[in-house]
Amino acid sequence: MSGDFVAIWQVPLSDGLHDIKFEHGTATGKRVIWVDGKEILRTDWMFKLVGDQPFKIGETPCAVRIEPISGFSYQYSLYVDGRPLEEFTQKRATRVCTWNIGDTHRIVLEKDTLDIWVDGAKVEATGEFVDGGTETHFQVGNTSAYIKAVSSCNKKEGLIYTLIYNEQIIPQETEEMFE
Repeated sequence: MSGDFVAIWQVPLSDGLHDIKFEHGTATGKRVIWVDGKEILRTDWMFKLVGDQPFKIGETPCAVRIEPISGFSYQYSLYVDGRPLEEFTQKRATRVCTWNIGDTHRIVLEKDTLDIWVDGAKVEATGEFVDGGTETHFQVGNTSAYIKAVSSCNKKEGLIYTLIYNEQIIPQETEEMFE
């Protein structure tokens, strides 16, 4: 990495928190995008100094937007799945539940698909109906865990999700903690 970064962002996705770094040569139009310390895109000569530079984080479409401010000064914005990063993160916070088990494991539940991710990998899960809601069972390493979903009895709040790991309730994190 050359270290001439003009913008750095963190993007929370189901498979983890991704570090995005962007280099921009304002004289040559050079553009370099790094994802999690790995160079994924490089263009050394571009006549167009402004505009969008598309790329992907896994299957998620992203773009760095380069806009002129004045003279040879530029503003850089990151778009994730067609939205500005801040808007994407806010909307995502309503669609996922995230738990951290110490510094060891990160569990993400995607509420719309009920997919469960453990340490960046989607895992097999088995759901069952129980008194008052559902339980979705899965493995975290060699330990069994489950997510219990119960009604909040409030239409605006919807379901309440609780992670039980090693017979203990794990507090839910907020997506803002990953920004």
